[in-house]
Amino acid sequence: MIEIERPIAICVAPNGGKLTKADHPSLPLGPNDLARTAQECLNAGACLIHVHVRDQDGRHVLDATAYRDVIDAINRAVGDEMIVQVTSESLGRYTPLEQIAVIKETRPEAVSLALREFVPTEAHETEFASFLSWLQAEAIVPQIILYDPDETVRLGGYMRRGLIPWNQVPVLFVLGRYTAAQRSDPADLLPFLDGSKPRFAHWSVCAFGAREAACVTAAALLGGHVRVGFENNRQLADGAMAKSNAELVAGVSRSLLGFGLARANAADLRHAWQDL
Repeated sequence: MIEIERPIAICVAPNGGKLTKADHPSLPLGPNDLARTAQECLNAGACLIHVHVRDQDGRHVLDATAYRDVIDAINRAVGDEMIVQVTSESLGRYTPLEQIAVIKETRPEAVSLALREFVPTEAHETEFASFLSWLQAEAIVPQIILYDPDETVRLGGYMRRGLIPWNQVPVLFVLGRYTAAQRSDPADLLPFLDGSKPRFAHWSVCAFGAREAACVTAAALLGGHVRVGFENNRQLADGAMAKSNAELVAGVSRSLLGFGLARANAADLRHAWQDL
């Protein structure tokens, strides 16, 4: 039986690595914009913010100084009430070793790791396992990003082989990343939860397009946590353009509360991570 009484963590992914102000005029890019977005999204019901940073030309960059500037700005705005998760996404610019080096220099509270980027071949498995052990020793919480249901099998195999140093590791199921026009549907979640696939105690979902809210609400009802925001979607459930990331968070928050689900705060999420 699936447990849904635990509070649901809402993560906001406000900017991504490819979008520009042309995609949305309120896209937050710099530290001050991201700090303001964190405050707005905290008030709307989020407890976790997933951030990308840019260089002076607006390009996606993995840079420890830029990350620390953003983390400091968010901490000044909201204290410890919002967990900051930095991305390690390469976007074709970084090798696994470069990704690891930036995270080691940044030392964030939480980081997302795309399995297909960190372990593109079997030759990278030992390096990945060593990095995860370092994260555990430093009390940095990873979230493994899985773009395809078959990647759950791969990660489950790593866990059985002892390459993952936690009993459970948080994962993010990305719905519809490779579908036509990247329009996700709640049914896209079903292959990830198929009985033949490994089960994860702490899983989240993000989705693309105007059905983002429907997708993540379905996930929450099935026991998952949720991620919304401009990185994957800029439309409200009715198809209208969202004015801000906080408006997307607020819409999903109302939906969860309407179904009798509790929202997690940062302390709840940190407590859940302690049990991994």
